[in-house]
Amino acid sequence: MAVGRDPARAEATLAKLRKANPNAQHAAPLADLSRLSEMKRVAEEIAGIAPEIDVLVNNAGALFNRREVTEDGLEKTFALNHMSYFVLSNLLLPRVKRGGRIVSTASDAHRGARLDFDDLQSEKRYSGFSVYGKSKLCNILFTRELARRSAGAGVTATCLHPGFVATRFGDQSGGLVSIAVKIVKPVGAISPERGAKTIVYLASSAEVEGESGGYYYECRLATPTAEAQNDADAKRLWEISAGISGVGA
Repeated sequence: MAVGRDPARAEATLAKLRKANPNAQHAAPLADLSRLSEMKRVAEEIAGIAPEIDVLVNNAGALFNRREVTEDGLEKTFALNHMSYFVLSNLLLPRVKRGGRIVSTASDAHRGARLDFDDLQSEKRYSGFSVYGKSKLCNILFTRELARRSAGAGVTATCLHPGFVATRFGDQSGGLVSIAVKIVKPVGAISPERGAKTIVYLASSAEVEGESGGYYYECRLATPTAEAQNDADAKRLWEISAGISGVGA
């Protein structure tokens, strides 16, 4: 099952999945994961289709050249890149089987980022790359706190840096961001298959079982920044996110 935004691309993905495994049940519910109401709606839809979940992969994300605000009053990068992970993981956690996995795509873009808890919505200053880096820092902090809170449920929570992957990421960011991505991608990006390798590893490898809270790169445990290992910040971000969304308290 994969959540999509574009009906045509979602249907094309379903066709590939059905061809690869015609005996499995496939679905591609549609949602705008920058909106809290849509996060909650699609979580309910997923739960209705899949009463038991082996692996939940959080992989939504974007970089925006200009600051945008969602209908919930949230800066769009924060809403999509962090809050969607937070809301869906919390709402679907009761469905994740003991021994199951929650894998979240973070990034080495978190290096150099620091959270300003007085300005999580980037109202004081905004730079697309900087705000994106902060959202990836949020992903790692979220994973650490999720691992702590879900330890008793027997669920392994991990996150990863996939590398610079040749996907559609950044193509529609606008401004110099899109130009830079289109120039660099052909010479510096890895294939989507290689970029997905660590996700598959974290979702399926027996070596990962019980190693909750870790940050991985190229299928190996990596060390994130000191800011990303700050458990007090992880707890504070969780509490703020729960207050915003009404879930996870």
